[in-house]
Amino acid sequence: MPRTRSALPSTGPVRLGPDARAVLRPAAAEVRAGFWHARRQVNAHTSIPQGPDLLESAGNLHNLRLAAGTAQGEFQGAYPFVDTDVYKWLEAAAWQLAQEPSEDLEAHTDRIISLVAGAQQPDGYLNTWFQLREGGERYQDLRWGHELYCAGHLIQAAVAHHRATGRDELLDVARRFADHLDATFGLPGSGRPIDGVDGHPEVETALVELYRETGERRYLDLAGYFVDRYGHGLLGGEAYCQDRVPLREATDVEGHAVRQLYLLAGATDLATETGDAGLRAAAERLWRAMTAAKTHITGGLGAHHDQEDFGDPYELPNERAYCETCAAIASVQWSWRLALLTGEARYSDLIERTLYNGFLAGVSLDGESWLYVNPLQVRDGHTDPGGDQSARRTRWFRCACCPPNVMRLLAGLEHYLSSSSEDGLQIHQYVTGRYRGDLDGTPVTVTAETDYPWHGVISLTVEETPQDRPWTLSLRIPQWCREYRVRRGSRTYDQTDAPVTDGWLRLEGTWAPGDQVVLELGIEPRLTAADPRVDAVRGCVAVERGPLVYCLEQVDHPGGGLDDIVIDTTRPLAVKHRPDLLGGLITVVAAGHRRRLLDGGSDGGWWPYRSAEAAPGVAPRAGEPVELTAIPYYAWANRQDGSMRVWLPTS
Repeated sequence: MPRTRSALPSTGPVRLGPDARAVLRPAAAEVRAGFWHARRQVNAHTSIPQGPDLLESAGNLHNLRLAAGTAQGEFQGAYPFVDTDVYKWLEAAAWQLAQEPSEDLEAHTDRIISLVAGAQQPDGYLNTWFQLREGGERYQDLRWGHELYCAGHLIQAAVAHHRATGRDELLDVARRFADHLDATFGLPGSGRPIDGVDGHPEVETALVELYRETGERRYLDLAGYFVDRYGHGLLGGEAYCQDRVPLREATDVEGHAVRQLYLLAGATDLATETGDAGLRAAAERLWRAMTAAKTHITGGLGAHHDQEDFGDPYELPNERAYCETCAAIASVQWSWRLALLTGEARYSDLIERTLYNGFLAGVSLDGESWLYVNPLQVRDGHTDPGGDQSARRTRWFRCACCPPNVMRLLAGLEHYLSSSSEDGLQIHQYVTGRYRGDLDGTPVTVTAETDYPWHGVISLTVEETPQDRPWTLSLRIPQWCREYRVRRGSRTYDQTDAPVTDGWLRLEGTWAPGDQVVLELGIEPRLTAADPRVDAVRGCVAVERGPLVYCLEQVDHPGGGLDDIVIDTTRPLAVKHRPDLLGGLITVVAAGHRRRLLDGGSDGGWWPYRSAEAAPGVAPRAGEPVELTAIPYYAWANRQDGSMRVWLPTS
């Protein structure tokens, strides 16, 4: 697809500059019904409205009042980044207000913005932890202090609020802080007092977006300075902080997953705006390394609880999988930037997998409780330690980074669905709604109706189109899809005569209002095996259907746990529509059995290891047959506590 430099403004989290070197530009979209509409309604009417009370009870708003001098008491909270919970909630509220005006939500937003503005110091600095707990000492602990990380989330909230409402109150706060950072950080000899970076990248992508919003080039230059100073020992040379090797030289993702992903999002933004070939090559190289050997089947990222780390290649555990919800969100944000930069569909393939599985599992179906970590297995008899890293849903966290992060992605989800270019409109994610792109100032609008992901039929109708000008409607054919058909007018094509190129099915021609296209994706259930180098799941399969990964829960399998379950891969999979279950969904039913050991053996049953030889008395045999009921992974942990597993041993 050719590069485009002309587009209708996007009100979303990414608005490319007029000279951006991107193949695609974000397009406007609306989600009107269906799967994601339901999830976003819960976010809009339950999760986001609860935010102010939760931030009040956790002390975040109290800290802002203390910093402003309008309250008395002690700082509340265990971490120097608690301000970001406020900023992420403000961003979520802004995207929500852009879709659905609400006097109550607007009043809460205005009140909290006033608290933020009141807490800012005259020179633009703002961090309640350091203003209140550290005696005003700044930038003394860049490795752990998160001061620039907090600034990044403030800037993103301010840009969102400005785009959603056109108002400047929060943007003025963010610009003062950004100006302070620009006067404070720089290379030796630049006249700035500090040569340093934050232990948690985030401000980089935010500064690029502030440049896009204001046109101030120095914000883009400051983002470039920060990205290129990682890997030079300013934070002790640790991979955890992305300081072991310069990003341009890195060959694999490493260290703290969220920190790596936010840094890569910023680097991709810079490559997009500047045409920096080195940063682009690094971003593409590291994405390939990540997806090839460090991504769970759910799209989840992070193998280690210790340091929330990526782990080694193919180190993808089940019950000890970390897969922080924030890492899933950061993955979506980075992949979207790469999709726009390159025009390649594979980035949106990962976005889809992550959204439906690794991300959505992070919030309960009622929108009131959360998962910080997202394991792929909870064993029978699991004793949960509680706290932030619990495998049970929690109302709020001591480190509450994930809940408002989920809120802001769901509230802004429509901005990750479609794009446009000089030659047409691209649909990346399928929803019932409306996609609106731009061809050199002329609108192109397509409406869609679908029951995706439960069914694979997507019906598209052209609503607006330029007259007598051909353009291309590009439909992403998901990586998991093996068969598809498309009907355009009176003609039907399949993969033999409507081939896919780079993940896109491109329908070219001159269009008229009312023209219809029906895409049918084969969405049958399937069994998936992992690369044999993934030791944790060797000899196992996972159940998938369309973009959904499935799992077993103990509650659906009375009479025993799940640790002894074996799936029979010789028997066909079946589907059942269950409108009564977990808000209505489709389950996958498989045949299986419970493993048993023959009676006898010389050890009396006290030793869990056996000879590998098929000796009498110790060989495993099939127990009673069991009908296995698999539910979508996103819906687990919404009923009673119990075991769960994604990967199933084969017979």
